[in-house]
Amino acid sequence: MCYGLNLYRTEGHLNREEYKSVRKIVNLDDHIALACAGLKADARVLINRARIECQSHKLTVEDPVTVEYITRYIACLQQKYTQSGGTVRPVGLSTLIVGFDPHTGVPALYQTDPSGTFSAWKANATGRNSNSMREFLEKNYTETSGQETLKLAIRALLEKAFGFYKDKSLVKQTKSHSSRSDMRFESGDMWFK
Repeated sequence: MCYGLNLYRTEGHLNREEYKSVRKIVNLDDHIALACAGLKADARVLINRARIECQSHKLTVEDPVTVEYITRYIACLQQKYTQSGGTVRPVGLSTLIVGFDPHTGVPALYQTDPSGTFSAWKANATGRNSNSMREFLEKNYTETSGQETLKLAIRALLEKAFGFYKDKSLVKQTKSHSSRSDMRFESGDMWFK
């Protein structure tokens, strides 16, 4: 399963990102989502073209696209802009494409980079702090169920992206002398104070 969490920090407090901002995690189809890091103008163009391809594929073939098909399409678009020889610039966007196979229901995760190459992953991150996030996922990832995957994603975000302290079961942060908010995650429920 894929879980996305967009948070930003203002004056030491974590807040949910407002809907007015540019979205970094979007749906391409009913069963496929895309997360991106890079230039937002390029993201809008790439997302719109990918959505149109998903719709036209469904109308033409009468089957929804597979995650691998739409990943190849996006990577091909990105790669075309690297060959233009100075007339246009390359796409400044790295993407994570996640979804379920429409026939088997098997989850898939792919990453594309601005050069147009793509690769399949079990767990991955893109954007700021992605290297430390990948290291964390390499050390802690195991084949798990949806609830355990959600816990791992939250732990990765809190420990690596936001710098909260590590606990044995799950990350807990209460009021302290630091400037961070009193955010608390427990094994069963997730809530903000």
